[in-house]
Amino acid sequence: MDDVVIKSKYKILRALVFIFGTFLLAINYNLILLPNNLVIGGTSGLSVILADIINPQVFITVTSFLLIIVSYFLLDKKTTWRNLAGAILYPVFIHLTVPLANKLLPYFTFESMFLTVLLSGFLFGFANGIIYKVGYTTGGSDIIMLVVSKYLKIQEGLANRYVNGAVILIGGFTFGFTKLIYALIILFISTELINRILIGISDSKMFYIYTKENKKIEKFILEELGSGVTIFDSEGGFSKKARKILMCVVKTSDYYYFKEHILAIDPNAFLVVTDCYEVSGGVKRQRLAFLNK
Repeated sequence: MDDVVIKSKYKILRALVFIFGTFLLAINYNLILLPNNLVIGGTSGLSVILADIINPQVFITVTSFLLIIVSYFLLDKKTTWRNLAGAILYPVFIHLTVPLANKLLPYFTFESMFLTVLLSGFLFGFANGIIYKVGYTTGGSDIIMLVVSKYLKIQEGLANRYVNGAVILIGGFTFGFTKLIYALIILFISTELINRILIGISDSKMFYIYTKENKKIEKFILEELGSGVTIFDSEGGFSKKARKILMCVVKTSDYYYFKEHILAIDPNAFLVVTDCYEVSGGVKRQRLAFLNK
């Protein structure tokens, strides 16, 4: 019963952190990005570019809804569910924070544009960092990135650069080179904040897993996560019993998603997690070997 209470409290805490992070993203958008024509990618960036044609808040709401439909048909149900909460909550906060942002705007209009850029970079990085840390996303460009990655058969990180890079370049052509430089500074600050303070300094995490459910976890890693797994034979130092250890590398942004699924399969699994700085090769071969058994 205590475990159930602890898990429930943890889920509530994660949800509250996610809500707070999404609120900060919406404030950053309405208070800084939109008034200053700063395009930092994603559907929010496109809404800034098209602000003279369509209401930005309406644009974000409509595109978020359409992208969830796209996700359902072009990706899978599980991915759609993972993005659904953010795709609903972010547009809601975008609408709700407009009056608050208008009241705060006079207090956040600095003589130096660089101070505005620093503040936006901090808010954007901190908000995204805590959202990723608790295993959520805000949909939008994340869905576009996954679709591009799947159908062009390129890595998700590369797809993300292509998608957001294209939006940022369009913003540069629309609002000028200076605004382009400001947008790049915001992205640099926010990326560093996410990587170094909130979710570690590495792009990936390496898991060592001791569990009695080896086959189920191996199947989850290969078939659902789409990652590779290595199995070691080991011996307990105290018990002297033979046992197997699973080793798997996952993206830092998938850390909580992966950890929760492992513990759902085996609540008593023993996990050791470390930062992983470079990964190359092996995944496709391992996955095909498993599927061909």
